[in-house]
Amino acid sequence: MKSEQNTMPYYVLDVFTNERFKGNPLPVVVTGKPLETSLYQQISREFGYLETSFMHYSKEDKALRVRSFTRNGREISGAGHNLLGAVCLAVLKDMNVFRVQEGVPSVIMKDRRIQLNIENNSNDLPFIGMLQQAPRYGNTVPAEDIAAALHLEPEDVKLFDWHPTVVTTEVSHLMVPLRNIDALNRATPNTGALHNIATGYGFQGCYCFVITDKDTPQIAQARFFHPAGGEDAATGSAAGPLGGFLFQKGYIHKDKEYAILQGVKLQQPSILRFRFTGAGIWVSGASTIVMEGILHV
Repeated sequence: MKSEQNTMPYYVLDVFTNERFKGNPLPVVVTGKPLETSLYQQISREFGYLETSFMHYSKEDKALRVRSFTRNGREISGAGHNLLGAVCLAVLKDMNVFRVQEGVPSVIMKDRRIQLNIENNSNDLPFIGMLQQAPRYGNTVPAEDIAAALHLEPEDVKLFDWHPTVVTTEVSHLMVPLRNIDALNRATPNTGALHNIATGYGFQGCYCFVITDKDTPQIAQARFFHPAGGEDAATGSAAGPLGGFLFQKGYIHKDKEYAILQGVKLQQPSILRFRFTGAGIWVSGASTIVMEGILHV
């Protein structure tokens, strides 16, 4: 006798892009209800992507509830690509989630309500803004230490008088200013050394960036490294901290939108937009569906 199986639809979206096979890929499972934590973890491991998101509509909260897990089983939160992809999916599939909400649209990520802005762009894809918390500035890391962990020279980690700094909006990431594109392309993390620095200085990821030419549409180009290994094509949770870092340095203006180019080295270029405001930092982008199927559990 066959055991009874439950099925759930899933989708894979390319996030922070309006073109397929670019951006940061993200599986999103529509669960219909909350699941056991162990099942979230098993499904995330089965997909094998850096992160997998799960969502269902809560009548009690009158909101979409989203949870995300890494392929290693760690739950993550905050307004990053893992949330953007889920919200874009809800809009693309016309789930009627946000039209029934009163006031400003929002979503619950894990246990925190996050404010949204929902628009349609010229490609008929939803353009979603997520409000991250106001930035908090933490430790600075010696340039020679982070340079060694990235197989760079100390002089590569020199831009104006800026120092590598831990900045937190949703989560804590290390902002690493580099002097030019060549240094950005040469960066190769030593995972052991980077993990030790991350543990010692209290950050989750390393966001290396360069300031781009003023004639380009993006203010910065970036790469994101996980201390445990791996590189992201688009990291929304780091775009907000970078906006906070640049604002603290007086390099950008309040209430003006800027863009970051990420994922070039991975051949998955992504565009992340941010806007520094008095309420926090808006991080925005689009997503497109590339796969869909049925999950049996």
